[in-house]
Amino acid sequence: MSNTIVTYIGFGIGAVNTLFLYTKFMQPENYGLVQVVLSVSAVLMPILAFGIPNSLVKFYSSFNENRAQDGFLTMMLLLPLVLIVPIALLSFFANEAIGSLLARENPVVRDYVWHIFLIGLAMAYFEVFYAWVRVRMKSVFGNFMKEIFCRVCQSILLVLFVFDYIEIEFFINAVVVSYLLRMLIMKFYAYRLHMPKLIWNIPGNWRDIVKYSALIILGGSTAIVLMEIDKVMLNNFLPIANVAYYGVAGFIAVSIAVPARAMHQITYPMTAEYLNRNDVFSLKGLYQKSSLTLFIISGLLFLLIILNLNDLYKLMPDGYAGGFFIVFWIGLAKVFDALLGNNNSILYNSDYYCSILFFGVLLALMAIGLNLWLIPTYGLNGAAIASFSAFFVYNCLKLYYVKLKFQISPFTRETVKVFSLLLVLGAIFYYLQFSFHPILNIALKSALLVLMYTFILYRFKISEDVNGVLSKFLKK
Repeated sequence: MSNTIVTYIGFGIGAVNTLFLYTKFMQPENYGLVQVVLSVSAVLMPILAFGIPNSLVKFYSSFNENRAQDGFLTMMLLLPLVLIVPIALLSFFANEAIGSLLARENPVVRDYVWHIFLIGLAMAYFEVFYAWVRVRMKSVFGNFMKEIFCRVCQSILLVLFVFDYIEIEFFINAVVVSYLLRMLIMKFYAYRLHMPKLIWNIPGNWRDIVKYSALIILGGSTAIVLMEIDKVMLNNFLPIANVAYYGVAGFIAVSIAVPARAMHQITYPMTAEYLNRNDVFSLKGLYQKSSLTLFIISGLLFLLIILNLNDLYKLMPDGYAGGFFIVFWIGLAKVFDALLGNNNSILYNSDYYCSILFFGVLLALMAIGLNLWLIPTYGLNGAAIASFSAFFVYNCLKLYYVKLKFQISPFTRETVKVFSLLLVLGAIFYYLQFSFHPILNIALKSALLVLMYTFILYRFKISEDVNGVLSKFLKK
């Protein structure tokens, strides 16, 4: 519950930053530059991390003796250097070439190669130390640092920027420092829980650990590439202000995924337990319930966003108002993600994760190819269509794979009912317009939509879980 609350608070701070502070008080060109630096850093992060965060969680419990654990932790601390050192040397000796590649369309990006590397490095080792504390069952502070710390730092920097105390160069330098500081705080917290002893004792299963880490690099890179590559590639085809416009629209759409992130913290360990017991019946039940619940929530959020988007854009500067189709396509991809329920947990906790990881790399390449084709032709909308297409193919593959290997599907008759309900309510409220202030329009339409939606769900008992929550609420 604490992690869920922290996640929502972090998202709320991010919403204030993205929808109001950045858009109101920073020029789109400057905000686009910030977006490019952070997006390229995010793409670099899983490579620099070398898959260690996942490996640490997976293998730590298999070492029972203190000396064996310390030897394993020593390996986990040093293994990322296998890629960090050569990439750092490459950044040093090929700085001009890398800068020219990033700055093909926007020369301003040329001077930020080291900023990108340092943020990527800080993100990578933060995840290592976060995994370090998670194996000690102490995740709340780490989640706070992950979801809130840097966003609060950016809020403070934005206020300083608004009052002309700092310029954009200082702002980006300070963002780099905030990520490095977050990494160091996480390191000290992790060491306070368990101070490592550097023991040069390579675990006997080191080959399995390295193999798993390398595969996770592929998996982590796939997920990040599918999320961030559109912004990175927009920088190479369009003026940098467009990255800001796309980033804001993308943030609005990605808000649909917040409930899924919270629920996966609950369903992930349950999925692992059912797979370990080979309890396919319980696994199927969890698969269908998580799919239906997340579809109900994400479908409602999608309608609330799409139906209120024009009023929301009236509260922002004019340049950001052309993102309707971006929100639509990326939002639709997030709804499809939610419809899969705990599909990812099933695959990553099963013996079939290798196939999915390798196939994910092919899909990441497909996303890059689609962006190369669609951005020059359709601009920002092309990037959104490319992202949706890549996620659509990837999710269809995962659905088919789970069906093939486990003979289970997330869809039920209730799924069709919810889909029909969303279509009908969407059509009704699309034509319901108010002529008041945009904030009042959003509040009125949202309240009416939520009331009608929840009443129909409760009246026809479409979901046991949702009805249970509503019944408790009504009793209170």
